[in-house]
Amino acid sequence: MRILLIGGTGNISSAVTRQLAESENEVWILNRGTRRAEVAGQVRQVIADIDDEEEVLRQIGDTQFDAVCEFIGFLPEQAARDVRLFRGRTRQYVFISSASAYNKPAASHIITESTTLANPYWQYSRNKIACEELLMREYRDRAFPVTIVRPSHTYSERFVPLGLHGLKGNWQVLKRMLNGQPVIIPGDGSSLWTLTWNEDFARGFIGLLGNPKAIGEAFQIMSDESLTWNQIYQCAASALHVELQPYHVASDFLAAVAPREYDLTGNLLGDKSVSVVFDCTKLKRAVPGFQATTRAHEGIGRAVAYLLSHPELQVDDPDFDAWCDRVIASQEQAKAALAKLV
Repeated sequence: MRILLIGGTGNISSAVTRQLAESENEVWILNRGTRRAEVAGQVRQVIADIDDEEEVLRQIGDTQFDAVCEFIGFLPEQAARDVRLFRGRTRQYVFISSASAYNKPAASHIITESTTLANPYWQYSRNKIACEELLMREYRDRAFPVTIVRPSHTYSERFVPLGLHGLKGNWQVLKRMLNGQPVIIPGDGSSLWTLTWNEDFARGFIGLLGNPKAIGEAFQIMSDESLTWNQIYQCAASALHVELQPYHVASDFLAAVAPREYDLTGNLLGDKSVSVVFDCTKLKRAVPGFQATTRAHEGIGRAVAYLLSHPELQVDDPDFDAWCDRVIASQEQAKAALAKLV
């Protein structure tokens, strides 16, 4: 197959590019070329801004693709742009949406592809929903060959998956663990969450490419393993060989007192604070044999080891560190004040 990946070098898409490049497929990626050195030599690169439609068409010419996969589409106008660019040029268009689009809390904590899409907390998720609606309308009305994919919290060796961090990534949280400082865990840490290693995701994703069962359908691709946030943070602490000092704070309180740029209303209240367990039966029917094999403690261990071995990724975040200390201090002060009234 001839496959075009829009993006192709990100957290999720890099694993897809890598696995496709190791197969007999002809792989193209379209992006701005900022990570060209990481792309395998047999992958054909189209260096362009996807919003420059004339330049994209100039470079791809009349090339026909078996699949075009959009990893960096976030707005309905971007989905509409892709329809203009690739109608009649591809047998399948795969749009990467998000499991955050599901209504939470849903009527059932078991999430399937038929779970209602709604998120009053997070504009990012509402934009993904709007993209899905536009693309499915194009499929129904004009036979545009769309497939929707909804990943959840997918990670790689470059990203230690935690529930709360500042604008500079998760290093500051790990540094607090290493220093024996308390680490904020949203809620009481008992809600269930699903982490998926990017190489596992890629295998399920590739199984949908060129698959006639995938046209006009939506699929979620996740691990079957669900852990509590307490367990996830413990995996990180164990990988660091330190004792975890958990400090629990209500998610709605964190969202109310966090700097606006942390977007905890969306990230927490609209997604990570709610227990979800994903049922991937539909994917497994379409891609027989699919199984996510990387357990969370293994993947988190790899990500922690990678971060520790790459000092350039250890970016301090003093603002987030100070905010954590203020939140903890304020809650302790409130406890002490109320204790005096008992």
